[in-house]
Amino acid sequence: MDRANRHYLSVLVALFICQWALLAIAPVDRQAWALENLLVVIAVALLALTHRSFPLSRISYTAIFIFLSIHTVGAHYTYAKVPYDQWLQDWLNFSLNRELAFERNHFDRLVHFLYGLLIAYPIREMFIRIAGVKGFWGYFLPLDLTMSSSMIFELFEWLAAELFGGDLAMDFLGIQGDIWDAHKDMALASLGALIAMVFTASLNRTLQRDFAEEWNESLRIKNQLPLGEDLIKQYLSR
Repeated sequence: MDRANRHYLSVLVALFICQWALLAIAPVDRQAWALENLLVVIAVALLALTHRSFPLSRISYTAIFIFLSIHTVGAHYTYAKVPYDQWLQDWLNFSLNRELAFERNHFDRLVHFLYGLLIAYPIREMFIRIAGVKGFWGYFLPLDLTMSSSMIFELFEWLAAELFGGDLAMDFLGIQGDIWDAHKDMALASLGALIAMVFTASLNRTLQRDFAEEWNESLRIKNQLPLGEDLIKQYLSR
């Protein structure tokens, strides 16, 4: 990582630490806050451990910073109680909930959408730089992993709710009486990732001269021989 990138990452880290520390003061529910921050700690630890051996682009670090920053707001208030509508009324004399006839707090919906929109690109960067994917697969696989990781998070929420139960489980789940909450969350994350990948593909199509050639090559069959049992026989015959 060059000096400019190190400086940029240092600024993001300092800003996030300040925000996280402020929002760690007197959260609405300390237990829910700790549970929500478990994944944040894991994510930040992974980024810290890999920033030298596998530094990401400034675009990826910025996207991750924005997502984690918004998540810390949800963790402070608990997602179902983030007073975004009250803020809009105080600052702009405008009620989003009233204008759009919202019957629930939709901050959690926003964060799930932003998870797909902001995290799909860092995932794409890892696929390209580690797995060497190109063309179609450089857009489909980040979308696929974003969708599957969103599903895994919903399973994590369910497991945590089963383990802890009570009000803590309800605060962590944040379903607010919607039996289709998990499905809608996964759908919004998928939509965000789809938008991110379509935008990235459109930009690359404009800037990358061999875009069509790379795309077509990525869909070409590389090995005409079937795998499965034929490959097992080949291994056993050695």
